Amino acid sequence: MCVDKEHCKVSDLEKQSTDPSEFPDTDSKVSKIGKVAFIDRIAAKLKVETKGIEPITDAEKNDCSILGSASIWFSANMVIAAFALGCLGPTVFYLNFWESTITIIFFSILGLLPVAFFSVFGAELGLRQMILSRYLLGNITARIFALINVIACIGWGVVNTVASAQLLHMINPTGSRCPPWAGCLIISISTILITFFGYNVIHVYEQVCWIPNFAVFLVIIARLKISGNFVTGDWVSGKTTAGEILSFGGIVFGFAAGWTTYAADYTVYMPRSTSKLRIFFTMVIGLTLPLCFTIILGAAAGMGTWKSDKWAENYNNEGVGGLIYGILVENSLHGFGQFCCVLLAMSTVANLIPNMYSIALGTQALWEPLAKIPRVFWTCLGNLLTLAIAIPAYYKFNTFMSNFMDAISYYLGIYIGISLSEHFFYRKGFKNYRINDWNDWNKLPIGIAGTGALVLGAVGVALGMAQTYWVGEIAAYIGEFGGDIGFELGFGFSALTYNILRPIEIKYFGR
Repeated sequence: MCVDKEHCKVSDLEKQSTDPSEFPDTDSKVSKIGKVAFIDRIAAKLKVETKGIEPITDAEKNDCSILGSASIWFSANMVIAAFALGCLGPTVFYLNFWESTITIIFFSILGLLPVAFFSVFGAELGLRQMILSRYLLGNITARIFALINVIACIGWGVVNTVASAQLLHMINPTGSRCPPWAGCLIISISTILITFFGYNVIHVYEQVCWIPNFAVFLVIIARLKISGNFVTGDWVSGKTTAGEILSFGGIVFGFAAGWTTYAADYTVYMPRSTSKLRIFFTMVIGLTLPLCFTIILGAAAGMGTWKSDKWAENYNNEGVGGLIYGILVENSLHGFGQFCCVLLAMSTVANLIPNMYSIALGTQALWEPLAKIPRVFWTCLGNLLTLAIAIPAYYKFNTFMSNFMDAISYYLGIYIGISLSEHFFYRKGFKNYRINDWNDWNKLPIGIAGTGALVLGAVGVALGMAQTYWVGEIAAYIGEFGGDIGFELGFGFSALTYNILRPIEIKYFGR
């Protein structure tokens, strides 16, 4: 909600000076997409956001709280999934604490910068991220990325749901335990209840839900210190360690940059007059602090498995939930520790919310007939699909998480390479976006250059990726197990290809 009415108010002079060819009018034909009317009527009575992928008009921009928007990322990153990601450094890539920490800080900042950058676009243009992508990637390429983004939203949901279900499963190991399917169901239903209501309710929830999570993480820090199990580990040099740092860094980058394809969705209701620099730097702070804090804490907890055989056994048998249980409950805080586990398990809802909100917008952006079905339907369906996949993924969590995070970093590297090229070299700033063209196939860029860049970017990824199922020709030269530089090569190949093809596309098609 708007906290500064004078700032939010659009003066009559501003309205008169706005070129209707650049900014959509509330009553314009282009912003009226047919929908299933009765669902929208029910949603309106419940005060649910009914707006879908249509551009947000100046009259609808009533959110002046930059801190409120930044709090979404603050809460979404201070969750158990980020903690679980940090554990991979010592337990999967065998990096010591300081190697893990340096990797986390560098690749987190590298990944969060595009999220903060594209947050500016939401306030300036009022376009959802996947609709904005039609200008940045080309109409056809944007729809391909919308499909990839929908799949990614489900994958994020699975990672987060399973991490919490593991912890719920561990809370009462000597008595009746919460079955994995029940834990996944609890998390999914909780997410539906929040995302159903849309933009305003999401912002309110995310402003406060980080507080109990932060309190539990402070307790974990205290218990790590008291237990004596935390060690920093020995430094190891060489090509193999360099390869492991690159591979772990790619996963961290995928987590940090994962919000890039949603970024504008959460600032579209902010007035265009809002300072771009304020939005950018507030988002940077709102992303950096929780990301680095939580992932580094996960790495510190993972180091505990190097010294404590019991913690290592818990982690190997029950995943991150078992490790947290060992820290907070066993020979530790007992009943209060179990209460902390429940709080931390439910923290994942804050991370799931942006995914399940944006999955609906991505689906609507994919194909015009899908936009006729209201957002709330796609949100609920996305949660159900996540639940269906999360239950079997529960039993292969570390493998699923590592492979998924890498895949995310690959496609985001390509997305960032193309979109930054278009904005800076061809759009040359915000003045060259004609918002009323958002759904016009005859005026949007076709996407020939974007699709070519996507294909060649994928070739770069294949050469640079280092996975159990594939090690690229270039990645194989980095250490004994290969070093994953898939997202770096994906970015480079896509940017180079796009900047070769885009001038040709403009010359022959004029757009």
